[in-house]
Amino acid sequence: MKIDIRKAYFILILGLLISSSNSFAQTFSPGPQVLTFFSDADDTEQPYGLYLPKNYDQNKKYPLVIMLHGAGSNHRLALRRVFGKSNAEGENDVEASRYFPQWDDVDFIVASPYARGTAGYQGIPEEDVYDVLDDVKKRFNVDENKIYLTGLSMGGGGTLWIGLTRPDIWAAIAPVCPAPPAGTFDLASNALNFPVHFFHGDADPTVPVAGTRKWVEHLQDIGVEVSYKEFVDVKHDSWVSAYDNEFIFEWFGHAERNPYPDRVNFVSKQYKYNKAFWVQFDKMAYGSLAEIEAKLTKENTADIKTKNLEAFTVNLKGHPKFKAGADAVFTIDGAKLSSKMDSSLSFIKTSGKWAISASNNVSTGLTKKKGAEGPIYDAFSARHIYVYGTSDNPSPEELKKRMDIANQAANWSQDRGPFLGRVMFFPRVVADKDVRPSDLESSNLILFGTKENNAMVAKYADKLPLHLNPADKTHGLLYVFPVDKHYVAVSSGLPWWTGTEDQGYPFMPVMQRKLTDYKDIFLFKDSIKNVVTDSYFTENWTVSDETKNKLSASGAIRFTK
Repeated sequence: MKIDIRKAYFILILGLLISSSNSFAQTFSPGPQVLTFFSDADDTEQPYGLYLPKNYDQNKKYPLVIMLHGAGSNHRLALRRVFGKSNAEGENDVEASRYFPQWDDVDFIVASPYARGTAGYQGIPEEDVYDVLDDVKKRFNVDENKIYLTGLSMGGGGTLWIGLTRPDIWAAIAPVCPAPPAGTFDLASNALNFPVHFFHGDADPTVPVAGTRKWVEHLQDIGVEVSYKEFVDVKHDSWVSAYDNEFIFEWFGHAERNPYPDRVNFVSKQYKYNKAFWVQFDKMAYGSLAEIEAKLTKENTADIKTKNLEAFTVNLKGHPKFKAGADAVFTIDGAKLSSKMDSSLSFIKTSGKWAISASNNVSTGLTKKKGAEGPIYDAFSARHIYVYGTSDNPSPEELKKRMDIANQAANWSQDRGPFLGRVMFFPRVVADKDVRPSDLESSNLILFGTKENNAMVAKYADKLPLHLNPADKTHGLLYVFPVDKHYVAVSSGLPWWTGTEDQGYPFMPVMQRKLTDYKDIFLFKDSIKNVVTDSYFTENWTVSDETKNKLSASGAIRFTK
């Protein structure tokens, strides 16, 4: 038989490459280390701590713990803390961050997001947590039903917020001396499908223990599986005791998520968080906390109670109590409805009565919905760019002034001192003439100026509902509006931080500090202390009569329609 030497050589090299690729498919060493993921929020590599168990086997599914650090801390310290490794005697956090000590192996993967530093766990940092979760799941074999969430102080608050806004991800959560964001307590009933373990020191001077006691009592009252350990004479370092001897892994090890629970209790105010297990909110009563209590009582039969909910979808694909193609019976707020269903069925309330809907797309025209609901801070909670105006050919002095304002607004990484440090978020600042088509496709736009001097404001002028009079020198206007699948936030006149004092969300730099407080439309005169209106658009993104009267009375606003 005649052999083609070149072909044989090619096959040999190809085989070696494939073998080499397979042997190096898993190149991570066991133990603690730092990895990065690419963040499309600002096109940066963001770090997170990772622990990989000894003898990691890619063919085996592993439980995963996400650990959220506290204020003034970082991903490296958080990875140490969750394993019960505090600083050595006389060692400060800077020194402790430089190395990982030895600790006993656990059969868990652990990931600790940096989440931009000390910035809370909403907005971009919240997005980072989910990016880390996705990155770990891509790299390693994670058991989807054994994903756990814990954190301390600021991270304890983040544990409550992230755990309760998307409750169908987590098998259990464990907040330590938590300081949750405003509005988290309203979501308590979302914990009914996983156990919760609180830890707190009774002498905590930073985060008073009374808040955690209130949480525990309320969760017990509504039937959540909750446990609580309060440490006597312990201050704000209760995590030392909470994570001692790797206790948290022992506790998490008993919990497993049921992806198909018979009962789903879910509440939400935001379309951003509109789904839990087999229930999805499609339309909520505007401005109210929407609630659902849904229970499968037997095969293809469910009893559902709602509040402040106008449309929702049930998707029972994969549920052991669902049989495709057969009649399904739903009793919703006392009314019985039945229909054949393949896997999902949508319902809508009209004139106070529930009916089966042909689609879960109940919105017509411009309306508040997922990705287009506000408030102002939502525009800053995902990828966005800051755009200053040049279309009126400003003088060099005026151009510099405009650039400085945009750069101040984008300076999330402002130094806040040795404890809080910097928020490691680096959005772009561009002139209106330099905005690219890819920016319009991918980014929310933070636009400075008016349609007379910013070409991007002019581009959307007919779609935007209001504008500041360009001759006005005493007012500042900031509002958010959805345009072409993204947000446009317009800042005209005085910048939105004029007169800001040390108030608002404490983990944010000065220029961003009040953003979380603002609604959809914010108009002030001379200083943000002198508010003309801070209000929401209506459900259909129009200006309410009350708000319109206040804006008109200011003499500073012109309406598009």
